[in-house]
Amino acid sequence: MSNIAKDVVRSFYETDLIHDSEAFSKYLHPDIELFWNSSFGFNKKGFEDIVAMFSQMALSFETFRCEISHLIAEGDQVTARYTYFAKTIEAPEKEEAIAHFITIWELKDGKLYKGYQISQQGDNTPESMMSFISK
Repeated sequence: MSNIAKDVVRSFYETDLIHDSEAFSKYLHPDIELFWNSSFGFNKKGFEDIVAMFSQMALSFETFRCEISHLIAEGDQVTARYTYFAKTIEAPEKEEAIAHFITIWELKDGKLYKGYQISQQGDNTPESMMSFISK
């Protein structure tokens, strides 16, 4: 199951989530729970919360993409370390790191089911960005 689970997670993060609303039904289990610790505090999100969050982001971002630096799988669990980059509507010529994440996903029925995520605001300094290049 490790390779299949890894492929599902990779495919989810490579999808253009702010422009493809169908992706959520394809990748997220209807009973998904995301437990998210960020620099703003703890938040728990379900399916509708996640869809609403990306819908809101679509209003601010011209582009939104994910770059995965690490993807490790064991059984039906996958850990991903990644950065989201975006171009804002106000500055569409400039792409910036929005946030850095590490998420442990548990899959059920081939979909993301339980997520344990930590994040911090994006740091665009060269040293920080080099730490996200997998060797």
